[in-house]
Amino acid sequence: MNEKKKLLTKDLTLIAFMAVMIAVCSWISIPLGPVPFTLQTMGVMLTLGILGGKKGTLSVIVWIALGLVGVPVFSGFKAGAGVLLGVTGGYIIGFVFMGLIYWAITSIFGKSLSFKLIAFVAGLFVCYLFGSVWFMAVYGMGGESISMADVLAKCVFPFLIPEVGKIGLAVVILSRLPQSIVSQS
Repeated sequence: MNEKKKLLTKDLTLIAFMAVMIAVCSWISIPLGPVPFTLQTMGVMLTLGILGGKKGTLSVIVWIALGLVGVPVFSGFKAGAGVLLGVTGGYIIGFVFMGLIYWAITSIFGKSLSFKLIAFVAGLFVCYLFGSVWFMAVYGMGGESISMADVLAKCVFPFLIPEVGKIGLAVVILSRLPQSIVSQS
């Protein structure tokens, strides 16, 4: 029983540590319009790759919860419900879907680096889709409408090449880490 408690403490510590790492990656930010360029997607990918789908998704939820209660963990050192309910909040919430997709793909097909890569790409696609629909809906609440083409031009297309780089960097980092660190569960 004591061994289980130690494992649980270790898991909680790692989940919290990786939530902080996502926050640090969020703070590395370059404003590019309505959606800033950050390293948070790479932080989420590394978190999932290191902790696995279940614990990694929990870490993303902890990061979002910290921001929701006022800890400045989002890009630009922002926090609060206003960020999550704002036009970019869907992209933040989309990271939970990214984690769930990663968890599903690696649970079904295995944890090889190639399936992790597929899971990252699929998860990022859903994150961008959810975030873009959210952006349109929240933007429309302000009394103006915006087309999906405009949202994609402002919030997705400028980020595609950097996202490929972040995915590649995350895969390289995960491949270089000792297997004892990278989740096999």
